[in-house]
Amino acid sequence: MERVNYASGTKWEPIVGYSRAVRVGNQVAVSGTTATNSEGELVGVGSAHDQTVQIIENIKTALTGVGASLKDVVRTRIYVTNIEDDWETVGRVHGQFFSEIRPATSMLQVSRLISDDILVEIEADAILGDN
Repeated sequence: MERVNYASGTKWEPIVGYSRAVRVGNQVAVSGTTATNSEGELVGVGSAHDQTVQIIENIKTALTGVGASLKDVVRTRIYVTNIEDDWETVGRVHGQFFSEIRPATSMLQVSRLISDDILVEIEADAILGDN
């Protein structure tokens, strides 16, 4: 099966040695994604809402880069640094994008992400159907 790697251009990808998304056959894995814009700058410092919107837009872009879309997502994993204060905000944004798709998901609190300003990180798995 052909393997397709998609790079978003963030500074961490070449340092760590990973791709934003990888497609093999009809399966796609999207790496933990943060709220960076096309210049690699963090969007929404201090706002879990704004970061989550940017993250899901970044995931959408990565999926498109390997021939998939949000409708193909079957699982997301959400990592937050303050679940008590941010779970509902992050969950509502996730719901705005995925209310019709309804992938399996988990939300976990972590002690820290790669930068103190990053409040949320999301991974996604997708499976492309025959449509």
